[in-house]
This record gives sequence, structure tokens and C-alpha cells, in this order.
Amino acid sequence: MKLQRTTWGLLFSALLLGGLVYVYEMQKPTEQETAKATQRPIFSFKQDQVQLLTIYLKKDILQILKFERASTGETSWQMKYPKEVAASDAAIAFLLDLLAERKSDRTLTKVSADQLKEYGLDEPQATVKVELKDRKIHRLMLGKPDFNRNFLYAQVDPPPKNPEQSPVLLVPIDFEYAVNRPLSEWQQSKKEDADGAKPSDAPQEPSEPTATP
Repeated sequence: MKLQRTTWGLLFSALLLGGLVYVYEMQKPTEQETAKATQRPIFSFKQDQVQLLTIYLKKDILQILKFERASTGETSWQMKYPKEVAASDAAIAFLLDLLAERKSDRTLTKVSADQLKEYGLDEPQATVKVELKDRKIHRLMLGKPDFNRNFLYAQVDPPPKNPEQSPVLLVPIDFEYAVNRPLSEWQQSKKEDADGAKPSDAPQEPSEPTATP
């Protein structure tokens, strides 16, 4: 009788274990699909809608860079601060592509104030302020990189008083390279200047005819 009970017990345990393994295997695709579903655009605007860009960099002292889309001229963008010079279209285009085209890898919700500090979002390394042509303003806060340095922790338009109410995104590490540039790389290079230069359309002055004896 004891042997029969033991046999039934082993059979029940085997069925239970098999059921747990089945449920686990069935959940795997669901978890992967959930991870994909959380990938979403960082912003919904298009590149050509952006009129002004302001970058705040937290270093030893706060560094501020301001750029405005040019209405005329050989370059598309002008640096307004700290210098009033033609901006590097390549540097601005790289940042705009990240803002308007790239997607976040994951979204973390229900983040505590302690976690924001852990992610470097209590004092972001950089803040990108975007003003659109319709005057709408968006902000992207960039924190620390993740463990593998593939992504940065970031927040989009967090409320100033309760930033923990805003979800945390994992955005491409390229943002770090896009904003942390020497000032010289934000200015139009000599090569860009040469490429953008147009040949003069003014007619050349005819040379005087040589008198023949």
C-alpha cells in the first residue's frame, strides 16, 4: 500500500514539474514580445519641425549651447551661444536623427527617487531642450549609461516637481557622443565651408586686346 502511495506521489510530482516547465516555456515568447512592444519612438516630431536646440551640459561648470535653424545662408543652422557663428550641419543632423528617428529600447515605470539617483537622473549629465516651429517645447534628460554601456538612462519631459512620476527610458548610447563634443566640433568646419561655397556667377572682366604693330 505504501509503495502504491509512493508511486502516485512520484507521478503527481512529475506531472506538476512537467506542468511548470510547460508554463515557463510558453511564457518565454510572451516576455520577448513584451520587450519588443516597449520599444517606442523617443519623440513624435519630425526633424524639419525643430526650430531651436539648447543643450545643457553638467560639467565642472554648466555649459550651454544654443542653435537656431537658419532662414538664409549657406548653412542650415546657426550657433547663437556661446558664439554667433555658423554651426556644423553634420553635428546638428546627427543629434536630430537621434531625437526624431531612434527608439528607446525599454521603458521602466514606477521609478523611485533613489532609483533616479542611481540612474544619474537626479542631476542629468545633459539636458536637450527642443523648441518646435509651433512653439511646443520638449526636454530629454540624459543620465548614466547602463551596465554594458549600450544605452543611457533617460527621461522625456519629466514634471519638475515630481520627476519620479515620469518613466525612465533606455536610449542609444550615441546620445552621449552626440552632445559631448568640443566646442570646435559644433562650429562649421573649413571643409563644410568649402563644400557649401558657391562659384561666383559674376562675369569675368575681358582682358584688353593686345595691340598689333
